[in-house]
Amino acid sequence: MTAPLNKPAPAAVTRAVKTSPTRRTGPLAALLGAFLAVLPATPAHADSIRAQQWALEAMHTQEAWRTTKGAGVTVAVLDTGVDDDHPDLAGNVLTGKDMVGFGAERGDRAWARHGTAMAGIIAGHGHGEGNGDGVLGIAPQAKILPVRVILEDGDSARAKARNTRGNALAEGIRWAADHGADVINLSLGDDSKSAHPEAGEDEAVQYALSKGAVVVASAGNGGEKGDHISYPAAYPGVIAATAVDRYGTRASFSTRRWYATVSAPGDKVVIADPDRKYYEGWGTSAAAAFVSGAAALIKAAHPDLTPAQVKKLLEDTARNAPASGRDDSRGYGFVDPAAALAKADRLKPRQLKPVAHSEEYFGPGPDAAATDDGPAGWTAWLAGGAGALLLAASVAVWRGRRGRFGLGA
Repeated sequence: MTAPLNKPAPAAVTRAVKTSPTRRTGPLAALLGAFLAVLPATPAHADSIRAQQWALEAMHTQEAWRTTKGAGVTVAVLDTGVDDDHPDLAGNVLTGKDMVGFGAERGDRAWARHGTAMAGIIAGHGHGEGNGDGVLGIAPQAKILPVRVILEDGDSARAKARNTRGNALAEGIRWAADHGADVINLSLGDDSKSAHPEAGEDEAVQYALSKGAVVVASAGNGGEKGDHISYPAAYPGVIAATAVDRYGTRASFSTRRWYATVSAPGDKVVIADPDRKYYEGWGTSAAAAFVSGAAALIKAAHPDLTPAQVKKLLEDTARNAPASGRDDSRGYGFVDPAAALAKADRLKPRQLKPVAHSEEYFGPGPDAAATDDGPAGWTAWLAGGAGALLLAASVAVWRGRRGRFGLGA
C-alpha cells in the first residue's frame, strides 16, 4: 500500500456532477474530467480554498521555494487560452498566440476555462493581502505563454471544427519553442481507439526539445476504457504525467502505459476559473500542469540543463516509487521538485538526447496486467471541445446561492 502523501484537507465543496463522454470528432481529443464547485475565495473562505490545495504540501513546495519560485522561466500553456486578467495570474501572463482563430471569445462562458485552470496550477500567485487568497501554483513567479490550440467543451463553434486546421497543435508547439518557452505544457491528447502518431506533431515535439524546451503532456484519462496510447504523451522525449490522489494511489481513470514518466496530483485539485470562482476537478491534465510547474522550478535554478536531463532528474528523484522501480501506472513515482533541485546542484549540463522507446528514458516496457480501473472520458479537440481535466460540468456556489450549468447529475 502506498504511504499517504498528505492528510485530507477540509472539504468545502458541493456534490460532484459527472458528464457523459463527448464523441470524438476531430484529430486530437482533449482529456475530460468532472469538477465540483468550491466556495469563492472571499476573506471568509480564503483559508478553505488554500487548505484544499493538498498538492502544495505533497510536492514539498515550501522546501523547493527556498531555492526558486520559477522567476525567469516561461511556461507555454497550449490549451483553450488563458485569462490574463484573473487576479491569481495578473502580471504572470505574456502575450500569446491563437492558433484556432474562431470560437468563443473573452466574456463567453466557453472561453479559456481549461487553460486558465492549468495556468493557475503552474504559476498562480494568489491575490489579496499577502497573496493569501485564491490559487497558488507550483512556480508562482514563472511566466505563462498562452497558445490557444483547442476549443472548450461547450463551445458552439465545435460543430464547425471539422473544417479547421488540423495542425494547430504542431504549429503551436513550434511557435512556443520559437518564442522563448522553457517548458511546454500539453494538458491534452488523443487516446481514442483510432489514436495514432502524427508525423507533424512528433517533429514539432522533437524541434521543441532541440531548442531546449522541456515538453510535458497528460498520460491520458483512459484507465477504464482500455488504456489506449495517448498522443502527444507517447512521443519520444515527452515527460508523461499520470494522476494520483492525495494518498499517492493511482487515480482509477489514469491511463497505464509504457510511456508513463512520473505521477502527480490529479484528484480533487482546486483550480481557478475566468468566472472568478474556484472549482475542484480531476484528470491527468492537472497532473501534467503540476509536473510542468516542477520542471519550471528546475529550469529556473539550472537553465542550462537539457530537456533530457530534466526528465531524468524527475525520474531519479520521484518519491513513493513502485517496488520494481517503475510501472505503467505511476512511472517512476511521485514528482518531487525539491529533491530534483537538490540533485540538480550536483549535475553539469550535457547533451543527452531523447531516444524512442529507450529504457534510459521510458523504462523497461509494459507491466503485467493491472487490476485497478477507474472512470474516464475524452472530449474532442479543435473539432471536438476542450480540454484536459475539468471543464465538463459543475455546480456553482456563489454567496450562498446555487446555480448549475453544463450537464446534469
